[in-house]
Amino acid sequence: MTEKKKTSRKRLTKVILAAAVTAAVTAVTVTLLMINVFPIMRIYGDSMSPALFDGDIIITKKTHQLERGDICIFMVNGNILCKRVIGTGGDKVSVDENGVVSVNGAPLDEPYLSAASLGSSTVEYPVTVPDGSYFVMGDNRRTSIDSRNTAVGCVGGEQVEGKLLMRILPTPEFPDQAAT
Repeated sequence: MTEKKKTSRKRLTKVILAAAVTAAVTAVTVTLLMINVFPIMRIYGDSMSPALFDGDIIITKKTHQLERGDICIFMVNGNILCKRVIGTGGDKVSVDENGVVSVNGAPLDEPYLSAASLGSSTVEYPVTVPDGSYFVMGDNRRTSIDSRNTAVGCVGGEQVEGKLLMRILPTPEFPDQAAT
């Protein structure tokens, strides 16, 4: 083999090795980000429909700071649940016999609901949300087990795993763009 071919092979080997190392470092970095900062999760059940459906894949952001209206992921009795924040620390939450939710005496505007529903409730209203905690409810109130049930109750900040950033699967459907 000529000296020129040897040099060319060495250069090619270095380029391939550098590309492999870069790919490995990138894969490890992306994996660590997905686990520690932006976990990807699957939705099970229909308690968050129509916002999220069974089988949807979502990206979340690890945080313990939530606001009213955020969709959050949290742990209860070893289970990961996904619900919407209705009240935060100090809020007084009530649900009337028609399923209308009030926070601090004012009815909550909930455009994300397909229908108001009382659903299952084992708590006495009004519920005062403890500081550092959240009152959460699913959007499908008829089937959701949430803060209206003493099995879940108000969710402490330490139970929160994160909040929804976006749904990635299934991808949103786009209107037909065919020319007419």
